[in-house]
Amino acid sequence: MMKEGGSVLLVGVGGQGVVLASAIVAETALRAGWDVKQSEVHGMSQRGGVVSSHLRFGQRVYSPLVEIGQADAVVAMEWNEGLRAMPYLRRGAPLIINLQRVIPPGACRNRLSGESTYPALALEALADQVGDVRACDAGEIAREVGSAKALNAVLLGVLAPVMPFPEEAWLASLADHAPKGTSAANELAFLAGQALRYPDETHAQAARAALSPNGLHGQARPPRLEVIEAWCKGRACEICVRACPEWCLAIDGSAAVRVVRPEACTGCRLCELLCPDFAIEVHTA
Repeated sequence: MMKEGGSVLLVGVGGQGVVLASAIVAETALRAGWDVKQSEVHGMSQRGGVVSSHLRFGQRVYSPLVEIGQADAVVAMEWNEGLRAMPYLRRGAPLIINLQRVIPPGACRNRLSGESTYPALALEALADQVGDVRACDAGEIAREVGSAKALNAVLLGVLAPVMPFPEEAWLASLADHAPKGTSAANELAFLAGQALRYPDETHAQAARAALSPNGLHGQARPPRLEVIEAWCKGRACEICVRACPEWCLAIDGSAAVRVVRPEACTGCRLCELLCPDFAIEVHTA
């Protein structure tokens, strides 16, 4: 497969590590001896915006852009972004898709029940249409191996078996690009994704993901908000303060955002999803 080269389209929303994942694939291809061209839309610093990256590799590559119907794999870190990217997929090529849905604020009807106007998971219908669908709950898998932010590494592990690159090239590239102190967790996430088997391990994950569209798998106790002050830009940003529908957050004269109404938090995760600096975490267990 792909003896003369190939192309990959990576898509998702801001904060999921699409650009980082694309850089890892590009370096892996270079380490394997291929010429590589890469292009991305990466201006969505406010998390939640659409992000995509085109990548092509071969003996000689002149353009990074993947044409409609020519992608040898589409890697989608968010369910509905994967659906939007389907026209790029070559017939018979794998769609690698994260089962998580990131619900935009405008589509949310009820934060407590999770009711929204966003399209629901329809894994069996998607498999009937595409054929080779390699779906997984990458966020849940990443949490299980110890790093919730390593969902992109999980999906790269799923991608690895369909690419003509040796495992040592993947692991070396992953180590080079992983943020400081996260190399071991990202490698575990990559290996976990690589070990998944489809479709046997997919449907149970899909059933759980359908109940928790923003990646929360039931709340054993009330949500707890944590603001990492060293990363927070405070009044220079205020995105989370404006986005919180329950007014749980405020600047309140301090340099960083403060949690002022912790009891009102519903766990909708809008603050966490929209923070451009990963300065807020919503703890649910």
